[in-house]
Amino acid sequence: MTPNIGTVDKWLRIIVGVALIALAIFNVIGWWGYIGIIPLATALINFCPVYRLLGMSTREKAGGGPS
Repeated sequence: MTPNIGTVDKWLRIIVGVALIALAIFNVIGWWGYIGIIPLATALINFCPVYRLLGMSTREKAGGGPS
């Protein structure tokens, strides 16, 4: 699994995942909020299978600094 999630993408996934899980725990949105586990898990492993299927990545390229 080659990492394909960039820094901003990772933090957005963490925020959305934790928010959905918290809303589910406090019974604001019901049990379906536990779907927040998916963005949280993909952020923690730095890999999104959907991105791979679509051939995309939000990860910065190595060595992208000025020459």
